[in-house]
Amino acid sequence: MNVFGVDIGGSGIKGAPVDLDRGDLAEPRHKVLTPQPATPEGVADCVAEVVGHFGWSGPVGVTFPGVVTGSTIRTAANVDKGWVDLDGGGLLADRLGLPVTVLNDADAAGVAEMTFGAGRGRKGTVMLLTFGTGIGSALFIDGELVPNTELGHLELNGHEAEKRASTKAKDDEELTWERWANRVQKYLVHLEMLFSPELFIIGGGVSRKADKFLPLIKHVRAELVPAQLQNNAGIVGAAMTAAERRAAA
Repeated sequence: MNVFGVDIGGSGIKGAPVDLDRGDLAEPRHKVLTPQPATPEGVADCVAEVVGHFGWSGPVGVTFPGVVTGSTIRTAANVDKGWVDLDGGGLLADRLGLPVTVLNDADAAGVAEMTFGAGRGRKGTVMLLTFGTGIGSALFIDGELVPNTELGHLELNGHEAEKRASTKAKDDEELTWERWANRVQKYLVHLEMLFSPELFIIGGGVSRKADKFLPLIKHVRAELVPAQLQNNAGIVGAAMTAAERRAAA
């Protein structure tokens, strides 16, 4: 069974049909740049372009970089503030003319990794972190999602964590892998103090280069692994959630 997944990020919007039996993309994904500013109307047009690229007709799952309750957007850290308190699911459904499910981006990636990837079969406390324009988080207790944690906004050494340890911060400040890994390490130690996870899954596009920085991270007791679905996890998790909610309706 295939369902379409779209992952809205601060720099790019990507999507593809997802084979839910395999937990993988059914076709190579299509990506467009996130409009600047990332207004609701501009982003909706880009989502329509991604979905239209495949001539898709059917349910669509869409991730959003912020807190989502039901289909309402509650926060918008790295996109236009016009999203706040907007019925994002309704806007996108109207634009696409298709049923749309919206959820937090890191939650979607976490759902995919817990089902098909690095967290498969793991109990206890598991935390997935996506490093990109910001830092997203997904927290699982015995396989159950605690939604909308948004732990990239924790204060760390007087700064919002994602302003110091995101991939964007690495690129903007031209940090070496060693210097960036040191910042990520401080962030993980802080999270470990608060939540005591047994497993950290590191996702986002940078997970493709895990060998360059994960071995540099020390003083973390939890197991530390890269996301197996890498930067496709959000697309897969969005499609999974759309299918589950349609089945439950």
